Amino acid sequence: MTQYLCEIGSMPMPANFKYKDVFLKGKPHHDMWDIFRIKHPKMDCGKRAKIFTPFDALKGFSEEVTSKRVLYEDKILIDQAERDELDRRLNILHGLTFNSRMAKQNQVHVTVTYYEPCQDTHNEAYGLQGQYLTVTGICWNVDTDITNTIQIDDRRIAVRDIIRIESPDGIFEREWESICFP
Repeated sequence: MTQYLCEIGSMPMPANFKYKDVFLKGKPHHDMWDIFRIKHPKMDCGKRAKIFTPFDALKGFSEEVTSKRVLYEDKILIDQAERDELDRRLNILHGLTFNSRMAKQNQVHVTVTYYEPCQDTHNEAYGLQGQYLTVTGICWNVDTDITNTIQIDDRRIAVRDIIRIESPDGIFEREWESICFP
């Protein structure tokens, strides 16, 4: 014969319920200076909400949405006079960074503006448009023979994508004809 003492929610509690004494005590109540309350103070709603913020159900989704906001543009074609000036500046850089010893000795600071095609295969601009980026750093190498690239810090940039090279040191305004470059 089963006896029912009280109800658990909408269901009657059996007499042989294992946790009957814990259930009958009810919800725990802690006084203001209770040891439990001192170790675990009540948290306000603002701090409680912060517990759940690091959870990201869709990893990478916010980065993908942000990448769609990038505005891409067509590549600018520079005229022959600008191309000649760019070649002159590349030759000066090549002469100053001919080998690693010279590159370390001279440490030429430059700012390079170049075109980078859209790399996002899911973007409508992929293969058609790109963006212009500017990098500032030390020019370590100019290779116009084999790879046709310039190395600024740890980044290699194709010479065909460069539209502007500037130097805060003013190295392009000096007379370099008297110096013999290898």
